[in-house]
Amino acid sequence: MENRQEYKTVFFGGEDEIIEKKSRFIATVRQVSSEEEAIAFIEEMRKKYWNATHNCFAYVIGKHAQIQRCSDDGEPQGTAGKPMLDVLLGEEIKNAAVVVTRYFGGTLLGTGGLVRAYSKATQAGLQASCVITKTPGCRLNIRTDYTGFGKIQYVCGQRKLHIVDTQYTDEVLLSVLVPEEMLGNVESEITEKTNGQAKMERETFCYFAEVYKEIRIFED
Repeated sequence: MENRQEYKTVFFGGEDEIIEKKSRFIATVRQVSSEEEAIAFIEEMRKKYWNATHNCFAYVIGKHAQIQRCSDDGEPQGTAGKPMLDVLLGEEIKNAAVVVTRYFGGTLLGTGGLVRAYSKATQAGLQASCVITKTPGCRLNIRTDYTGFGKIQYVCGQRKLHIVDTQYTDEVLLSVLVPEEMLGNVESEITEKTNGQAKMERETFCYFAEVYKEIRIFED
């Protein structure tokens, strides 16, 4: 089985800006799944803010942050792109790109001031975005009688598992999202609680995340 792990990403990006000594720093965040998407997003921002002094960027691609790129776009080396990338890495956010657009306000900020401004702008952009945590797991389909249903509900409640579907016939059919690392233990516990009467079947493995208090399922 693929080595999968929980990771944070952007469900949808946002935009925010800060002002430092009359310079405007506009941060735009976008969810991206490939380097091609990141580059296209950066070009889109350059066209949108064609008259800006700088359009600096940083992006992290891959669940294990395999691809990391950044650019100072004319700012002193290490004062823009790297601080922006450090924010993404520090927040452990993957598959995301950020462009910080600067309109110079006439006052030099100095090296330290630039680092702080680009870091702060990136943080503001992320706060304006919807950041989620994707958990690897699978849908566990369970068939049980009504006595077993109560016991399974108890297991789900104790382990804070999400029941995503329930059908009531002469039996109860329910579908539960189970984190991958808990799967074996949950199956064993349900078997024990129902004296082996519950029938379980694993569906395709997936990722799931809470988005605005609703559980959403993702392929990756």
